[in-house]
Amino acid sequence: MKRLASILAAALLILISHIALGQKPNVYILATGGTIAGTGASSTGTAYSAGQVAIQTLIDAVPQIQDIVQVRGEQVVNIGSQDMSDEVWLRLVERINELVQDPDIDGIVVTHGTDTMEETALFLDLTVQTSKPVVLTGAMRPSTALSADGPLNLFNAVVVAASQDSRDRGVMVAMNGQVHAAAQVIKMHTTSVESFASPNAGPLGTVLNGKVNYQTAPGHAPLHFDVSGLRTLPKVGIIYSHSGINADMANAMLGAGYQGIVHAGVGNGNIHKAIFHVLDKARANGIIVVRSSRVPTGPTTLENEVDDEAHQFVASQWLNPQKARVLLILSLTCTHDWQQIQEYFNTISTIHI
Repeated sequence: MKRLASILAAALLILISHIALGQKPNVYILATGGTIAGTGASSTGTAYSAGQVAIQTLIDAVPQIQDIVQVRGEQVVNIGSQDMSDEVWLRLVERINELVQDPDIDGIVVTHGTDTMEETALFLDLTVQTSKPVVLTGAMRPSTALSADGPLNLFNAVVVAASQDSRDRGVMVAMNGQVHAAAQVIKMHTTSVESFASPNAGPLGTVLNGKVNYQTAPGHAPLHFDVSGLRTLPKVGIIYSHSGINADMANAMLGAGYQGIVHAGVGNGNIHKAIFHVLDKARANGIIVVRSSRVPTGPTTLENEVDDEAHQFVASQWLNPQKARVLLILSLTCTHDWQQIQEYFNTISTIHI
């Protein structure tokens, strides 16, 4: 804790030197729970319960935040992100779109569990309409753990959200001293504090000693979906491919109300012969089929392993299956044209590649 205190104190002094005389930046924190708000019986064990600590307690645990920004917090939900839902997504985007209209708010931080953080980040990136920074952060260790990473992650996320250099970059994730684009960031490790990376493109920047440094210019793909007024989202599922897969796994989605299916294929989105005809049947029934890959890096390319045009399949390009599902959900809110949806995937794949 002494080491953490010294790091935060140094960061405070440096950041204060970069703040112009006058009013401090205003950062609004929306809390959803997760490990950053988790508690455990042991400071050295891995067992804990997520979403136990309220937002004000998190803010109070890092008093240095109050010295660099004016901060307010709001508890949206308090859950483990494995339980993230469409309902919470819609509540979040509605609230963020309200807050960014306030001229006194300079940036937004969302505290979130790490399990589905990359999905929420992309959903917000495609639905929040603002040039102001929106930054997600969380923790890999609960608040009661020895060397908990949550306090510094929260401090760094506030630094990013308060920086003028963070404007016009879309929604970002700040974890472990790095800043990542929503479309690129992936959780790469189950337990390490170095869990988040952007393996196809690298991070946008880093946060050190209370200052964010970007290696890329501002900008992200001009792709936005208006979900205002929606209370539900289209039903989209993922089929995870493997050797010896049976057709019944894919058949289960037909007639179950799914408007879209993402196939997490092998290699470059390859499809096992046992389910190829099921996906063709899905298309014949008006269900949009997106080919993605279970391989963690590299694109699922259009018209390469599969004749996508002949089968009317959409190639996910640089989006992994869980991110492809997010974009497909949003695409289906405005069109069922597979060619238009392919254009959405092509567009988003230009982000920081």
